[in-house]
Amino acid sequence: MTPARVRDGAHHDVLVVGGGQAGLSLSHHLVGAGTDHLVVERDTVAHEWRDGRWDAFTLVTPNWQCRLPGYPYDGPDPDGFMRRDEVHAWVRRYAGTFDAPVAEGVAVTRLAPRPGGGFEVTTTAGTVTADAVVAAVGGYHEPVVPPWADRLPARVAQVHSHEYRSADALPDGPVLVVGTGQSGTQIAEDLLLAGREVHLAAGRAPRVARRYRGKDCMTWLAEMGVYDVPVAARGLAKRESTNHYVTGRDGGRDIDLRDFARRGMRLYGRATGVLDEGVDGTLTFAPTLAHDLDHADSVAESIKDDIDRWIAAQGIDAPAEDRYVPVWRPETEPERLDLAGIAAVVWSVGFRADWSWLDELAPEVLDHEGHPRHVRGLSPVPGLSFVGLPWLHTWGSGRFLGIAQDTEHVAAEVAAWRAGGTWAGPAEQALDLPAAG
Repeated sequence: MTPARVRDGAHHDVLVVGGGQAGLSLSHHLVGAGTDHLVVERDTVAHEWRDGRWDAFTLVTPNWQCRLPGYPYDGPDPDGFMRRDEVHAWVRRYAGTFDAPVAEGVAVTRLAPRPGGGFEVTTTAGTVTADAVVAAVGGYHEPVVPPWADRLPARVAQVHSHEYRSADALPDGPVLVVGTGQSGTQIAEDLLLAGREVHLAAGRAPRVARRYRGKDCMTWLAEMGVYDVPVAARGLAKRESTNHYVTGRDGGRDIDLRDFARRGMRLYGRATGVLDEGVDGTLTFAPTLAHDLDHADSVAESIKDDIDRWIAAQGIDAPAEDRYVPVWRPETEPERLDLAGIAAVVWSVGFRADWSWLDELAPEVLDHEGHPRHVRGLSPVPGLSFVGLPWLHTWGSGRFLGIAQDTEHVAAEVAAWRAGGTWAGPAEQALDLPAAG
């Protein structure tokens, strides 16, 4: 990686905003094409892999799926799951394999169109201009907590999943985890393995089995081409879908909330608010637990159905395997939790996007909810594109597995447009597309 800097008043053919795996992948294509460009990164290259994950974090996708342009995983365990610091180091090494020009510690604060074409880009290190700009900052920017979180007593420690590091970093006592996406379920398990008393408010996220019929389910799905199906063929609402929960910890295994309950974790339905009851208040829950557990199981089993059909159609010799049988069912649905017994809350209810640096291009670029409008990453504004968004083009887009294809497409479209071609972003009549990310 070549340490670069922003030179006030300079012009670049392409400016890439974000120095994670998506921005670096785009830079790889630009370096290969000999295109003048600069990557600006608010913090340090790949820092979110280190700073935004807990200590025991592992990938949930097998290592063999870690394939960036010109840089496949070549470690000793392709079917294993890299841990947090291994992923951080792997992505940072990538930047050095093709001498990516990255200016670290530089944030973009404003993007504005220039008369006659191109953009003026204001950064914390000066203002530059560019013919094209590629936003490679993902879609998860600001941690979200419920609006009633401030009604919890001051003595209860509150952290977002983005800030959680380990059980030891929380005060002694029972912990409530709110949310059962990938982060919430894995953090709940981390706390349970540490011997903590854990309460878990479940949501509607689906789950997937780690392995089935002799192979990792994600490997089956990749072989079946599931990750390559365009979002347009699935319905654009897929861009708002929640990822299936599973874990790569200790070599990989299922996450089964029913098993957590059998091992002593207290499960609840969706958290709905705080009542002024008792000394410290009472947290309330909707009676959704049984339904959402059944939903998660049904999704996991439907994926197995798809795998069974694929095995049969391809004539694959794969071992038979018994189907899942629920190991626990709630006899009642608790709808109250006295906060006097809770020492800490871990909020795992997601993120909201912050595209405020694009305000001067809204609403053409951003929809009514503030999310980017795009077709395969190309915005309605010629020269402005996105990479690294979930479901940018396929299910694989938000994973290492799909980044190479997405960034190759965007790099080629930008090059063709700069050479006098037509910009293939959304047409005017398509500007009411559902939110991306």
